[in-house]
Parts: sequence; structure tokens; C-alpha cells
Amino acid sequence: MNHEPGPRAPRAVVACDLDRTLIYSPRAFWLDTADADAPRMIVSELYEGVPISFMTRASETLLLQLRATTEFVPVTTRTVAQYRRVRLAGPEPRYAVTTNGGVLLVDGAMDAAWSSAVRRRLAAAAAPLAEVTALLGDATTAPWIARTANAEDLFVYAIVDRDLMPEAWLDDLTAANAARGWTVSVQGRKLYCVPDCVTKGEAMAEVRRRTGASTVLAAGDSLLDAPMLEQADLAFRPAHGELHDAGYVADNLTVTVSRGILAGEELLRLMTASTPTPTPAPHRTGAR
Repeated sequence: MNHEPGPRAPRAVVACDLDRTLIYSPRAFWLDTADADAPRMIVSELYEGVPISFMTRASETLLLQLRATTEFVPVTTRTVAQYRRVRLAGPEPRYAVTTNGGVLLVDGAMDAAWSSAVRRRLAAAAAPLAEVTALLGDATTAPWIARTANAEDLFVYAIVDRDLMPEAWLDDLTAANAARGWTVSVQGRKLYCVPDCVTKGEAMAEVRRRTGASTVLAAGDSLLDAPMLEQADLAFRPAHGELHDAGYVADNLTVTVSRGILAGEELLRLMTASTPTPTPAPHRTGAR
């Protein structure tokens, strides 16, 4: 008699936003404790040799535990180059989503078929990037904009001074983008203009299809994370960020008690506790 392993049972997929969900810059720590009582932290990202993103040591341990039993998928609005600066515990994820769903990385390499499909949708369903970029203006017409950047010809974002940026200007920009099939999202000092047809939700639907997972968990804090949270079986968000400010709730959603970097730790605990227990792969029995 021999025992041949059957097909591996699909693991649950955990889709997790990065900035202000899993990793945090110092301005987003929002710690209410004395420095001596602050949680121990690790560096998650360097930029030009300077540490700029962090998570707690407890978060690192929790992430490793979560990755041991699930298909963990980082999902971010960052470009590929910006994503590659981030160092998370464990090996390279099999799947990662960058550029707000515009890029799917498989074993670290860009998936050409997905990129082609995204470009076709973009050409058919949204106003041209140059037209939307022109709406932002520049420092001469909008002094609250420090600079703008093109994200891999998929969307545009600007570094802004939130204190100087008028609400009326933001409202007008949001309306002008909506009329062109685009969405505006403000996260910290970054203002994003992103096509409605390029979403984290669409990319995660593709990951779900490829993995065959029956359960998807998702976590995020911004308006750009909403499509991903809506499609998940179980969704989680921190008690801060755009979604929190908008009062975003849903039947599948759990909100943390904590905010800031401790919310990142709490999110990982919640997702670990909510992950279905993996079913062992069946064994086939047969004669030699």
C-alpha cells in the first residue's frame, strides 16, 4: 500500500493594506503612553538609508503566525518600487498587489496578463491620465501642492500641505474626477487620483480565483481599500483613517478599539482569531 498526497486544500487568503494598516510612519503612531511605556518596534522600511515605517515586535510575531496558516497578500497603493522597500516578516509572498490593483506580482514578478487586462479596462472606462493630472494644477495655481507624481501610468498622486489645502478645492477636484470615472483619496500628505476601474477589489478577486480560496479576509483604512473590504468574507479596519472619518461600517466589518500602530497589532490578532482552521489535505490509498 502506498499513500499519495491528495491536492492541497486551499488556504484562506488574507489581503492586507500596508500604510497605516500594517506598517506606520512616526506621525501615525498615535501613542498615548509615555515613551518608556511604548511598545517595542521594528523597522519595516528604509528610504535613502533612513527608517520611515515601523510595526511593533508583537505585530511581527503575529504576522508570522498568520502567514503560517494563510495565503498572506500585501495590497497597497504604492508603486512596485515603493512596495519593494518594505520588509515584512517571512519569505516573499506568493502574491502581492501594488499600484492600487493595477499590478499583480506573482513570486515577485509582474503578471503580464493581469497588466494587459488592466490597461484595456483603463482605456475603455476612464478619462486619460493627462487630463486628470491637469486638474491638480501646480504650485503656481495650487500652492498647497508640493509636487505630483505619475504612478506607472495608471494614476497620479500629489504631495500636499493639508493645512493649506482648501476644502472647497478638494470638493471641486473630487467632483471633476468623478465625472471622468476617477476617485480622489487623501491619505496623510498624499492625495491620490485613481481610475474607478483600477481597484484593489478587482485584483483580490483575481487572487481568489487563482488560489481557489473559499474564505478571504481583508484589512484597510482608506477609501481605496473599500472595494477590497466589500468583497471579503470578513473585513477589518483600524479606528483611524479615511474610512473611520467617513463612519464606514458594513455587516462583514470589525473595527479595532485601538488607533495608530497599536491598531495594526490589534488587526493582526483579530484576523488570526478569525482565520478558519486549515483542513488537512486528504490522502489517497492505493495498491502498488
